[in-house]
Amino acid sequence: MISLDEAVTARLESHGARFEVLVDPDAALAIKRDEFDGDLEEVIAAEDVFEDASRGDRPAEDDLEKVFDTTDPLEIIPEVIKQGEIQITADQRREMQEQKRKQLVDTITRNAVNPQMDNAPHPPERIENALEEAGFTVDPMEPVEQQVDDALDDLRPVIPIRFEEVTIAVQIPAEYAGSAQAKVRSFGDLEREEWQPDGSWVGVLTFPAGMQNEFYDVVNEHSSGKAETEIIKDKDDLNTR
Repeated sequence: MISLDEAVTARLESHGARFEVLVDPDAALAIKRDEFDGDLEEVIAAEDVFEDASRGDRPAEDDLEKVFDTTDPLEIIPEVIKQGEIQITADQRREMQEQKRKQLVDTITRNAVNPQMDNAPHPPERIENALEEAGFTVDPMEPVEQQVDDALDDLRPVIPIRFEEVTIAVQIPAEYAGSAQAKVRSFGDLEREEWQPDGSWVGVLTFPAGMQNEFYDVVNEHSSGKAETEIIKDKDDLNTR
């Protein structure tokens, strides 16, 4: 279960009665869109249905039976969310908006590059400042994934930006290869790998170009800076290596 501070209220009025449930805001949106596939008990603040959640008042069982044909809260809660309205306070809206903004900046930072600077990643601060300059408003009630394209459209007149992937070959010396390759290989899509006769490991990975600096940090950390890397400009080159 989640805490009351994290929950929003979903409210349904039907047959002259009111029903309220307390649920995680992102889960509520997913349930409303029929996209939720998690454990309901993990995203609610109370396994209960209220008439007034703020006071803890509960509706009559007859009303529950009349509207939902059951008194089981775990069956009723999704129906209240789907059929009702999600209520959020001004403070909750601001908090959700700030959280979604951070997620949006992180998503763009990890995927975007500057095409005018040899596809170098944009720092998060630059993305954040550009969003503010562009006047982009994050919708706290929409998934971040559905806001990325609109954000990019607003960002392009402000900064040179595009989503790009990068393919990088890395060779890790034998003394570090055993543990380091496990860290590195999970960083992106492993195109190919090969153990060399000297015990070193060579891997070729593809991942969002904005994550290059993070990738180099991981490689250097787990190889004491002794690994070698090379950007593969054309994936067709992999067949000749």
